[in-house]
Amino acid sequence: MSLASTVWPVPAPPVSERWHAWPVVQVFPGAVPGLSPSGARVTYVLAGVAPEAPCTAAFQPAAVRPGCRTALRATYTDSTQTYVVTVGIAVLDGRGADSQDSGRPATVRPAAFPGGPAGRFGDRQYVTGVIVGSRERYVVATAAGYSDGRAYQPGDRVEPRLRSAARQLATALNRAMTR
Repeated sequence: MSLASTVWPVPAPPVSERWHAWPVVQVFPGAVPGLSPSGARVTYVLAGVAPEAPCTAAFQPAAVRPGCRTALRATYTDSTQTYVVTVGIAVLDGRGADSQDSGRPATVRPAAFPGGPAGRFGDRQYVTGVIVGSRERYVVATAAGYSDGRAYQPGDRVEPRLRSAARQLATALNRAMTR
């Protein structure tokens, strides 16, 4: 930090430019705190960050938003390494959309990272997800599943902890990008 930046702090980038102005560790922090449905503290740990991708490659077709400029993705695991959640940030040319929270909506495509708990996380393992919009230029979507690689079966019951992890990560990263 220089004397000039102490006296005249560098202004934060506008919200719409944060996705490429911030370092990756600010967009996708190494750990995100949360709470389990029972109220116990949980920490979601970064498993890996995928390269920037076109929206049509990073999101399921029904989740691609009009005006989507690019997509950023990272995968997190809970501290027990039972659940994995890919978080996708769609950078939009215009304002975001409303939130959705349902069983298995069209969301971001899972991003696997070999050699760890997210090593077997793919489209077949995606169980639930959440889409969180804002009045800003981002939509944050999550795809959540189990780290053991079990495939989703239609009609499977979604564990509250898994749904909670998907919702908490989407909300936390959306809030970080837009506040």
